[in-house]
Order: sequence, then structure tokens, then C-alpha cells
Amino acid sequence: MTKIVIRTDDVADFFSRAKGAAGRADRGEAFEGKVTLSFEDPQRMFTVLSEARRRLMLEVMHEPRTINELSHRQHRNRSAITKDVGLLEKMGLLVSQRQTNPGHGIQKVVRSVAPRIEMVATLG
Repeated sequence: MTKIVIRTDDVADFFSRAKGAAGRADRGEAFEGKVTLSFEDPQRMFTVLSEARRRLMLEVMHEPRTINELSHRQHRNRSAITKDVGLLEKMGLLVSQRQTNPGHGIQKVVRSVAPRIEMVATLG
């Protein structure tokens, strides 16, 4: 996947985009490597994608990081980072995997699902 678009949208716009995608599929046209996540309310979008979570996403877009690395680099509690990573994974923005950390057990490595994330909020 090359890009994720996070946007505010109403139901009519969502179905209009879905209809366009279905038409492209019917015609056998290739799809862009992008995924769109829609929120009906801009406030909800910015609540879920808070400043701290956006900084977290930026951090792992550059290179995968462990939970401990993210905690140190973001100057945040490890449990808060873990909670935010879990939420962003459920939304499909981040993925994590457990890997062996020789001499220290297991660590979780977090990475972005796309090298680019675009956020679009439309008011009105």
C-alpha cells in the first residue's frame, strides 16, 4: 500500500466514492495502492487521531520502532504507547509483531502500513 487517506465525509460522499470504485472494478481498471478511512465528524477524527497518536505514527513511518524505543523517543509512559499502538492497529494504520530480543525476552516492533498518510478535514 502506498498511501492512507483519513478524511471527514458524510454518508452520501462515502457511497459516491464506493460507487466510483465499483465502476472502476467493473471496467477492470487498476486500483491505486491507497485506503481511505472516513469519519463523519471532524472532532471525532481529531480525538481519535490526537496529536500524540499522530506523532507516534510519524515516528514509525520513518522506520519501525519497539514499544520501548517509542516510549523513550516520545517521552511517554510505556503503557500509554501500548494502548495507542493497539488503537491504531485496530484502525489499520499500524502493525506490530513480536520478535525475540536476545537476553531480554520478547519485544514488540511497530511499523506503519503505508509510507504516506494524508489527513483531510472538511468543515461545513
